[in-house]
Order: sequence, then C-alpha cells, then structure tokens
Amino acid sequence: MYPRTALESIRLFHDELTALRRDLHAHPELGFEEVRTAGIVAGALQALDIEVHRGIGKTGVVGVIRGRGTDSGRMIGLRADMDALPMTEDNTFAHKSTKSGLMHGCGHDGHTAVLLGAARYLAQTRNFDGTAVLIFQPAEEGRGGAKAMMEDGLFDTFPCDAIYALHNWPGLPPGTIGINPGPMMAAADRFEIVINGRGGHGAHPYQTIDPVLTAGHLITALQSIVARNVNPLDSAVVSIGSMQAGHPGGMSVIPREARLVGTVRTFRKTVQELVEKRMTELATSIAGAFGATAEVKYERIYPATLNTPQHANLVADIATEMIGKENVVRDLVPSMGSEDFSFMLQARPGAYFRLGQGGAESGCTLHNSHFDFNDAVIPLGAAMFCALAERGMPLSE
Repeated sequence: MYPRTALESIRLFHDELTALRRDLHAHPELGFEEVRTAGIVAGALQALDIEVHRGIGKTGVVGVIRGRGTDSGRMIGLRADMDALPMTEDNTFAHKSTKSGLMHGCGHDGHTAVLLGAARYLAQTRNFDGTAVLIFQPAEEGRGGAKAMMEDGLFDTFPCDAIYALHNWPGLPPGTIGINPGPMMAAADRFEIVINGRGGHGAHPYQTIDPVLTAGHLITALQSIVARNVNPLDSAVVSIGSMQAGHPGGMSVIPREARLVGTVRTFRKTVQELVEKRMTELATSIAGAFGATAEVKYERIYPATLNTPQHANLVADIATEMIGKENVVRDLVPSMGSEDFSFMLQARPGAYFRLGQGGAESGCTLHNSHFDFNDAVIPLGAAMFCALAERGMPLSE
C-alpha cells in the first residue's frame, strides 16, 4: 500500500483535533493570560514525546521536533497564535464560550488545533532533515506577543532559516489557500491629537478659543492626506475612532480641550512616514489658525506583514500540488488589517498565508460575535504546515 499523504494521515485523527479545538473555544483566554491553553498545548506535545519549552513571551510554548537526520542544520519555524478577544459571544452551540465577555472571535483556537495536528504528524513521521520549531504564540490581538517571544530570545535559541504562519479567512471558500508574494497585512499605527484652547461660556464664544471647532476642521483636513498627498498607486487609511470633548450635560460649556484618537494603515514605510509628517503639519497649522495648540502622539504598533517572494511562492506551489491550482489564489488582495507575525517576518524570511474557511457570505466574519472556526479545514492547514517543513528540510536521497 502506498504511504498516506500528510493530508490523508491527519484526516485519520480529525475528530480528535475538532474536539480539542472546541474545548479551546469554550475556554478563551486573553493575551498573556493563556495559562490553560498553554498547558493543554504543552501536554499534547509532551504526549507525543516532543521537546517542550514554556514561558517564552510569558505564556508562549515552543515544541521542537528533530527529523530523521539533523546534519543539514536547517530549522523551519511554524507559528500559531492562541489568544482570544474581549468580546461577548452570541452563538448558541454547545462549545460556545463559558467566560463572560471573552470569545475566540478570530479563530486562534483553530490555528492552535491546526499546529497541534501538524505536530502529531511530524512527530510520527519525521520525514525531514533538520528541526521543526512549533511556535505557539500568545497575545497576537494588539499586545505584541510575537515581539515578546523574540525579546525572550526566540530566534536566539531557535535560529530558524524560515518561518510560516496561517490565518483562517472567511472570504475564501473552504479548501482553498490564498497568498501574495509581497504585502499581506498593513502596518497598524495609533495616533492621538490633543487640541488645547480656552474654555468658556457657550453664549460668549468670542471669549474662548474653541477646541471643538478646531477639531471639526482638523477631522476633515486629515482625510485630505490620503486623497491629496498619498500616491494613488499606494494604499493608506486614516480613521478617527474617537473624539472626546466637554461633557454631555454641559450644553453651554465650551471645553478647554478636545482629543482625537485613531489609526493609520499603510504598507510602505515611505507612505507611513508621509502620513505621520502631514498629520503633524495639519494639526499644528490648523490649531494655530484658530488660536489653539495641538500635540500629536504617533505610535507605530505593528509593522506591515510582508512575505518573502521565494517563500510565498513555495506556499503556493505546495498548495497547488495538494489541492489543485483552481483552489489556490496566488495574488490575494492584501488586507488593511494588521498582524504581529510581521515582527517575526522582519527578523526571518518566510510567509503568511490564508486558509479559506468560508462564512463571510452569511456574516460570519472575523471579530464578529457569531464567528466560529470551521473545523472542516483543520486537516488542510495542518498538512500545509507539514509540507512546508518537509519541503524546506528535505531528506537526502
């Protein structure tokens, strides 16, 4: 009988992975609080006689699988995120969240199950020459878990030659893979603009310097950055998510201060720098025109997620062999969302790809209160990870 492929082999224990995934879904944990999740991951790896390292990046877990040979010295990293979101789940199925105000609304429970599936197959077969490093990362959702693991010496201890990650994607049908040889996710920046004027009575505005009026003009002007300063062939987003000034009960009080908070999304560093520069110039000049002052605080939270073309093409080639070219999107449109796997891609070459899971057409999108990971795609995601390890560290003939 011919040897089973990774996909066929993983399907044999698909039910076990599904049960594990649903258990994780029912017990979500926020970033750097994934104590139970990390314990389950470590226990599953140890049961497979996989070397386990804990506490890298606080609650991170790393499993090390050595191939049949290690003479090549090669090392491939495979990463999955583990954290949940601070949101209330509105699903009614049996495995819905048991924790009020916490939910796996982005599918990281599924990513964890996928990598554990890959771990089981790789530990059983070890059809590679080198070392597979399985990185179970905490705190992807805005808390920089990837950076924390790196600061704890992740790549010093495990100097990966390449690194890969996946994310479920409701916008692609189940059984498909999406990739782009360049940008996959945008950089995420946070800005805060504090406008200081002179408060006073709403009936005597001529005695004040109105920061609310100033903020109104600035809100409109900020949208001109993308419309009139950024090259139309580039991409950028400037969104204001919060405006705070005065008190709802003080209808006749002009406040002293107004505060704008928002986000900027870009792919190219030069565009990112342009947006920050123009934002500061507009805030300062418009505030000055009204007699007020403005202070801009601009924070670069996550860099852009940029695939290395060589490794992105490898993902696409493997997926084509596994599921057929009709199920592979090689030029997936980048998302203006962000991902802290970008920190790892700054340190090591590699690729981040999409695992189609469907659901977008019915409103089951990421960060939605009705979201649930599609368990049917677990074997494909796990098999992709396995193939990347085997192809990246081939056994000598």
